[in-house]
Amino acid sequence: MNNAPTTSLDNAPAEIKLAVDLICLLEDNDIDPQTVLSAIDIVRHDFEKKLQSPSSK
Repeated sequence: MNNAPTTSLDNAPAEIKLAVDLICLLEDNDIDPQTVLSAIDIVRHDFEKKLQSPSSK
């Protein structure tokens, strides 16, 4: 049995865990905040298109 303490993140929804991972990745690599926001816009539009596509997974 694993006796490691659990954090609130352990029980968080997948989107929260992913957001935290992305934030850590971007901050650890010292990415300019404006560059991050521009990239997020591109990613958001790409995934919105995937949601509208009949072959999206």
